[in-house]
Amino acid sequence: MHWAGIEVVKDADTITLALSKGRIFDETMPILEAAGIRPLEDPETSRKLVIGTERREVKIIIVRASDVPTYVQFGAADLGIAGKDVLLEHGGEGLYQPLDLGIARCRMMVAVPDAFDYESAVRRGARLRVATKYLKTAREHFARKGVHVDLIRLYGSMELAPLAGLADAIVDLVSSGNTLKANNLRAVEEIMAISARLVINQASLKLKRGRVQPMLDAFSAAAARMHK
Repeated sequence: MHWAGIEVVKDADTITLALSKGRIFDETMPILEAAGIRPLEDPETSRKLVIGTERREVKIIIVRASDVPTYVQFGAADLGIAGKDVLLEHGGEGLYQPLDLGIARCRMMVAVPDAFDYESAVRRGARLRVATKYLKTAREHFARKGVHVDLIRLYGSMELAPLAGLADAIVDLVSSGNTLKANNLRAVEEIMAISARLVINQASLKLKRGRVQPMLDAFSAAAARMHK
């Protein structure tokens, strides 16, 4: 394979799984183990970005969560696990998304300061400043509602934006809601439920079906057992 002048040689017998550290990885571990995939090192403590497993043909690469779809799309990884929020922003090009693993559940919400009358602002047709890193999802949500917004891209703590006067509202992932409450914010709209998905490179599914399909079946069975 040639890519941007660089020859990338991949072992046809090896399956590469792209994962990110943090909550998704922690909740993925029971599914990996049920599928017979046990990392030889702990990604949280190891400095290695490519980690072998007890199955010689399977290796794990540790990437940033937002990069998982890109590694899978371009074939640097055969499979990956990513949140629905990340996949929506990526667009899903070149990816097969066969399985909702039902882990890392949360909700994508619109939140505002306690003192801000969001419903009244929407009724008046006010133009709102909205801080988020989910620009595509936020743009589509407010367009469907007919609300005019100026989107401000942020990567850090969204809750600070309304407190500092940067934005009227935020669009972010919410689990317990405790962080919102601690910063005098409240959720006013749910955009969608979020969970983690298994994604597969379409070429890998065709060319390595003999190895990929059993892994897909194992992931599906493990996820089903977890959520009985």
